[in-house]
Amino acid sequence: MFLRRIVLILIIVLVAGGAYVFFNKTNNSASSGSTQTTTGSDTTQTSAQTGSSTQAPTSPPKPESRSSVPVTNANTPVLAEVAGMTPPQTNVKAWFLIDATSGQIIGNQEPDLKVSPASLTKLMTASLVFSALDDNRIRPEQEVTVSEKAWRTGGSRMFIRVNTQVTVDDLIKGMVVQSGNDATIQLAETVAGSEDVFVNQMNKEAALFGMANTHFTDPTGLPAPDHYTTVRDLSVLAQHVIKDHSKYYHYFSQPEFTYNKIRQHNRNGLLSRNIGVDGLKTGHTEDAGYCLIAAAKRDDRRLISVVVGAATVREREQVSQNLLDWGYQNFTAKQVAAADAPLISPRVWEGTVKQAKLGAADGVSVTVPRGMEDKVQTITQINGKLVAPLTKGQTVGNVQFVLNGKVLKQESLTVLEDVPQAGFFGRMWDKVLSSFNS
Repeated sequence: MFLRRIVLILIIVLVAGGAYVFFNKTNNSASSGSTQTTTGSDTTQTSAQTGSSTQAPTSPPKPESRSSVPVTNANTPVLAEVAGMTPPQTNVKAWFLIDATSGQIIGNQEPDLKVSPASLTKLMTASLVFSALDDNRIRPEQEVTVSEKAWRTGGSRMFIRVNTQVTVDDLIKGMVVQSGNDATIQLAETVAGSEDVFVNQMNKEAALFGMANTHFTDPTGLPAPDHYTTVRDLSVLAQHVIKDHSKYYHYFSQPEFTYNKIRQHNRNGLLSRNIGVDGLKTGHTEDAGYCLIAAAKRDDRRLISVVVGAATVREREQVSQNLLDWGYQNFTAKQVAAADAPLISPRVWEGTVKQAKLGAADGVSVTVPRGMEDKVQTITQINGKLVAPLTKGQTVGNVQFVLNGKVLKQESLTVLEDVPQAGFFGRMWDKVLSSFNS
């Protein structure tokens, strides 16, 4: 009896050792991933072969960017089209409406038509000025001497005087509230040393933001053949200004500003209508028409409308208000994933536990047409077989939130709790079992 046990133990050790060598050699030859779809309480799962290692892969490195805002691109579905809804009819050249809370496009008209942005250009100027403040290259209380070039700049003005001292804080108010071209040129010179160098920085920043159809030739927005953008790109810029520079956003809400005994009101007439609008910027030239980027916040949702090419001030304001009202009335936010809450708990091999808790590290909400909240599907994709050890925060796949076959949003699928590696015999046993599940 004793000898029989010894022989049995030796056989187990030999089989385990052989399995260890065999499976280590074949681990990289094939592994299986899984896709799981959930709608409400119904769940289905299918498997797909991948060529990856059995070790759960980590996410690829992201390109360097100091920006916190995901870029809205041409592949993002338009919610009005997904729902088959007709947006408000307008006579403006182009418009764009986005939910800045979720980063989703609600509706648009001629989103990629190249247009003259007029003073909407000053949003990019403001973004660079705010970055300079953050980097301590300039200070709000810093006094600068007004240059002759800034003083002579035409168009809308703050009325600064050549060779006088003015603070950076006042110049920002003059640019944002009064849309002063003179203040804008002076800020560009203060930040970069010259207008030309500043314009180069504007175009580099636009490229960083993913504004592929934008080119600037000056900081103010005065007409020029090579000075253009699109309403899609302007919506991206507006998101950056709001999210990357939130502590400076109060400048855009200021109703008026007095400088040199001249009081001027903010040209954004929607600020006083009590409809939730708290910024951003107006613009007008003969070529561009009347333009307005309006940001509003109602019930913790921020929408941004971009309108260019209106015939009058009244039209740009009314179209903007109509778009915002339409967006709030017909679309709502739905939480599709709670922070650190498991979406799925698939099998994990060679670990101290048999299931791994996977989900989104941060809470995820999507914008959906009202009445379609329960039709959002959750589709998870695991990139290969899960093999311990797994570390909390490790990316092992992705999760998509889908409506009517269109991906509303995609996020990383991450490990929510550490899964330590099992002991030797536990790992060997799982290797044997996993061979029958390959």
